[in-house]
Amino acid sequence: MTQHDDDTTQGASLAIIGMAGRFPDARNISALWQHVVNGRCVIRPLADAEIQAAGVPPDLHNHPDYVRSGAIVPDIDKFDAPFFGFSPREAETMDPQSRLFLQCAWEALEDAGYDPEGYDGLIGVVAGKAPSEYLRRNLASNPEVRARLSRLQVASGNDADALASMVAYKLN
Repeated sequence: MTQHDDDTTQGASLAIIGMAGRFPDARNISALWQHVVNGRCVIRPLADAEIQAAGVPPDLHNHPDYVRSGAIVPDIDKFDAPFFGFSPREAETMDPQSRLFLQCAWEALEDAGYDPEGYDGLIGVVAGKAPSEYLRRNLASNPEVRARLSRLQVASGNDADALASMVAYKLN
């Protein structure tokens, strides 16, 4: 942090005291670190069934230049919606990136030993995510989902600009 004489942050400090994450073939930071220490590459060949399940069109995945390898983040389908105060429908329409980020934010608080309900200080949230392929591939292109959900319902769980606010609200 840069400090100036007229800066109101003079004397302020920042500490990162809790961390969490999900990585290919690593459910947490400790597992990731073990991969790094052991020089383990987590990119692996993908089976045809995995490529098809990911929604890759056959003409693309059968092309000779198509790279049939990937790095898989485990348990992306595991989300305890009631724990975080989401209905099943809200969780169904929420981008997996947002679900994982919320889970990791909770785990980072646990790692730090902080209870946001009882802590008197400030806890910051910095968030970022890629544009939602989930929205495009699974929600916007699905007539059944579009028929039963409003645009607002779909957008609220998929908007990158609302990620930090959603986590701050849900975790106090």
